[in-house]
Amino acid sequence: MASIATSLGTVTAKPSPTPTASVRAAHQGGILEGANPTHYDSKNPIIVFIIQAGIIIIFCRLLQYPLSKIRQPTVIAEIIGGILLGPSVLGRIPGFSDAIFPKESLPNLSLAANLGLVLFLFLVGLEVDLRLLLKNWKISLSVGAAGMALPFGLGCAISYGLYHEFREDAGLVPISFGTYMLFVGVAMAITAFPVLCRILTELKLLGTEVGLVVLSAGVGNDVVGWILLALCVALVNAGSGIVALYVLLTSIAYILFLVFAIRPVFLRILKQSGSIQNGPTQSMVALTILLCFASAFFTGIIGVHPIFGAFLVGLICPHDGGFAIGLAEKIEDLVAIFFLPLYFALSGLSTNIGLLDSGITWAYVIAVIVIAFVGKFIGGTIAARLCKMVWRESFTVGVLMSCKGLVELIVLNIGLQAKILSPRTFTIFVVMALVTTFATTPLTLAFYPPWYQKKLGAWKRGEIDWDENQLGHDTNSIDSDHIAMDKQNASEIRRILVYLRLESLPSLFTFISLLGGDKPGRVFSRVHPSKAGIATDEAAPISQKRPLQMHGLRMLELTQRLSSVMKESEIDDVSTKDPVVNSFHTFGQLNNIATSGDVEIVPEGSYAETLAHSASEQATDMILLPWSESGSLSESASTTVEHSREQMLQNGPHSQFLAAMLNQAPCHAAVFVNNNLNSSVGKDQQPFSPTKSRQSVRSGHGIPSSPLPARAHHIFFPFFGGLDDRTALQFVLRLAQNADVTATILYVEADQSAGSAAGEAVPGQTEGSRQHGVVKSWQECVEKDKSFFAVMKDSLSSELEARVMFETVSTRRPLEVTFQRAQSEVGQARKNSGDLIVLGRGREHEELFGKERQHLLSSVGQTRQPGSDVGHVLGDIALVLIATEVKASLLVIQAMKE
Repeated sequence: MASIATSLGTVTAKPSPTPTASVRAAHQGGILEGANPTHYDSKNPIIVFIIQAGIIIIFCRLLQYPLSKIRQPTVIAEIIGGILLGPSVLGRIPGFSDAIFPKESLPNLSLAANLGLVLFLFLVGLEVDLRLLLKNWKISLSVGAAGMALPFGLGCAISYGLYHEFREDAGLVPISFGTYMLFVGVAMAITAFPVLCRILTELKLLGTEVGLVVLSAGVGNDVVGWILLALCVALVNAGSGIVALYVLLTSIAYILFLVFAIRPVFLRILKQSGSIQNGPTQSMVALTILLCFASAFFTGIIGVHPIFGAFLVGLICPHDGGFAIGLAEKIEDLVAIFFLPLYFALSGLSTNIGLLDSGITWAYVIAVIVIAFVGKFIGGTIAARLCKMVWRESFTVGVLMSCKGLVELIVLNIGLQAKILSPRTFTIFVVMALVTTFATTPLTLAFYPPWYQKKLGAWKRGEIDWDENQLGHDTNSIDSDHIAMDKQNASEIRRILVYLRLESLPSLFTFISLLGGDKPGRVFSRVHPSKAGIATDEAAPISQKRPLQMHGLRMLELTQRLSSVMKESEIDDVSTKDPVVNSFHTFGQLNNIATSGDVEIVPEGSYAETLAHSASEQATDMILLPWSESGSLSESASTTVEHSREQMLQNGPHSQFLAAMLNQAPCHAAVFVNNNLNSSVGKDQQPFSPTKSRQSVRSGHGIPSSPLPARAHHIFFPFFGGLDDRTALQFVLRLAQNADVTATILYVEADQSAGSAAGEAVPGQTEGSRQHGVVKSWQECVEKDKSFFAVMKDSLSSELEARVMFETVSTRRPLEVTFQRAQSEVGQARKNSGDLIVLGRGREHEELFGKERQHLLSSVGQTRQPGSDVGHVLGDIALVLIATEVKASLLVIQAMKE
C-alpha cells in the first residue's frame, strides 16, 4: 500500500503542461504567425521549391518573348535566364542567392531537374526517327561523319591546352588526359538535334534538300554523340581500365537486349491494346514511362548516366500510326514548361562569367568558339559539297550542323557533375554554346534566303538558267502557258484551293457540292461475266463533264511543342491519316470532284503566305476561304449561337489572316460566311438562354434530325460593276448549273448624279488618279459593265433561263435598295437547304456610296474600324448583312489582280 501511495504521489507530483513549456507543436499559422516563407525547412521544402520554380519559369518566359521575335529558340532564353539568376548577375546582389537559392535547397531542385532531364532525353530519343537514317544512310554517313570527325579532332587538339592550363582549378578529380580529351572532343562534335529540328521547321527547310541532309546527318550525329558520351562517363566512373571495359560490354549487351528482347514484346502489347492504331492509351503511357525509368535506373547503376537509358527507350518506341507523336503530346508540356527551365537554371547557378578574369582565359573562350563553329562548318560544308550540293546549300548545311543548343548544355552539366570540368572551363563552354546557337538562324537566313531557294528550285527543275533567263519552250512551259490562259478565263474555274477547317466542314461540303460535276453513273451497260464473250451492241457512252479539281489544305499551328516539330518532320504520314483531309477525299469521290489534300504545320503568322504559295504551286483558279465564327485561327469544334455573331464582327486573328490572304492572293479568292447552308435545322431555333428547368442543357442533343424535305438553294447577287462583280457574276452562273439552284441577279445601276450631287467621287476617280488622267471616265466604266451584263444574260442556255432571273434597277440609293431586296429574296422558303448571297468585294466602290454607306452602317450600330475588321475584309454590304443576321450565307469574291 505504501508503494502504491508513493507511486500515486509521484504521479500527482508531475507538473501540468503550461503554455510556456519548451516543447510545443510547430507553427501552423505560417506567415500569419510571422513565419518567413523563404526560410528553408528540410522537413517542408515545398514552399521554397515553389518560390524557386516560379521565379525561374517567369524569368525564362519573359526573356523568350523578345527573343522569339528574332527567331531564337527557347533554349537561348533558358540559358540566358539561368546565367542572369546565377552568380554572374543577380547573384552579386547581397543576400539574393542565400534567400532564393540557399545551398541546402539545391539538392531538391537538382532532383526535380534531373527527373525532367531523364524525361527530356526520352523525348529526344522519341523524336529520332531511325527510318530516316536508314532511308538516307549514305548522306547521313558522309555528312554526319565529316561533321563529327573534324570538330572532334580540333577539340582533341585544344583539349591539350585546356587540360594543362586549368587542371589546377578547385573541384576537379584526377583523370587521365585521354579521358579529358574524349570529353572535350564530344562536346565539340555533338549537334543539338531537337533545336535543329525546330530551326528547320520554322525556316520551312524540312521539305528541302538541305533539310533532308541536315536531318539525316543530325540523327546519326545524335546517336553517335550520346554513345561516345556514355563511354566517357563510364571511363570517369570506373576505377580501372578493366572495369571500364566491363561497363562498355554491359552497355552493348543491354542495347541488344532492348532491341531484340524488349522491343518485340513492347510492340506486341501496343498492337493488342490498339495504341498504334488509335493513339496511346493511359495504360500504355504508364507502361512506357515505367520502362523509361527502369532503363534509366539500370544505366545509372552500371556506371553510365541515367539519361542514356531513357534515350534508348525513346529510340525503340515505334513511329507507326503516329504513336510516337501521340506519346510526346502526353508528356511534353510538363517537361518543357516546368522541368527544363529548372535544369538550365541550375546550369546558370554554376556559370560564373566573373571567373573569366584573365587574358589567357578569354583567349581560350574565343578559341573554343572558333574551333566549335569552324570545325562543324568546314566539315559539314565539304561533305555536302561532295554530295553534289551547290556551294550556298553546302554552307547552309555547315551552319546548321554547328548548332549546339540544349544538348550541349546537358553534356557540359554531366562533365561538371563528374568533375571533368571546373566551373571556369564549364563557363567557357557555356559561352560557346550560347554564341553558336544564337548565330545559327541569322547565318542560315543569310546563306539560304527564301528568294535564293525559289531561284535554286527553278534552276534544278530546268525552268531557268543560272542567270535567271527563261529556258526554251518545252512540255512544262507549254503547260504553264495553258494554265495562264485558263486563269484569264474566269468562267472556266476548274482548280480550287480550299482552306480546310474542322468547324467549317459541313457547310463547306454543302457549298462545294453545288460546284460538283455530274454524279458518277454508268458509262456502259454492265455485262454478266458468263456472257462476256458474246457479241452485243456497243452501248453509247454517257457524256460527262470534266470533274472539278479541288485541293484541300489544312493548316495546323507550329508551336513550341516537340510533337509539333515531329508532325512536320513526318508530314506525309500526318497528311495520310488526317481525318479532315480524309473526309475531304471521301466527299470528293461521292460528288464527282477530283480531290487532293495536304496538311501544313506552320506558325500562325505564315498562314496567308503558305496558302498563297500553295495556290501558286497548284496553279489554282480560286481560293475558297471559310470565315471563322469564333474569330480565332485555332480550330474549334463548335461555337455558341449567342456569341458567334458578336465574335464575327470583332477584329480578330482570323480577319487579319483573311486581309493578308486577300492582299497576297495570286488568283481569284472567295470568302464564305456560313449561315445554315448545310441544313434547314436551326432556322427556327431560339438562341440559348438560361431558364429554370430540371432538364439537362444537353437534353434533346441526341434526337436524330429529319431528312431535308428539299435540296433547294436560292442565290441573290447584286451586281454593281467592276472587276470583282464581273468575276462574281460568272461564278454565280457556274453555281446555277446545279439543278437544285435558282438565282436572282440584280444589276443595281447607281445614278451618276447620286455621287456628283453630293460632291463625291465616282468609282476609281481618286484625287491622284484625276490629276494623272489614267482612269477611264465614269461613263465608260458603266458602259463596259452594261455590255458585260447583257452578254451574260443573252448567253444563258434554255435550261438556265428557267432558274435564273436577270433584273436591272437604277437608283440614287444603291445600298438601301440592295439591302431591302436581299431581305425579300432569301430566307423565304422555310423548307429549303439554305440560301446564299454572293457579293463582289468591290475594291472599285470604296468611294461610290459616300454618305449612304455611313448612314446604313450607323443604322445597324456598326462603324468602319481601321485595320482588318469585317468591313475592311468583306466590304460594307457584307458587314451590314452580317450585323442584321440576314437569313442566308455570304460568299464574297475578289477577282485576280490584273
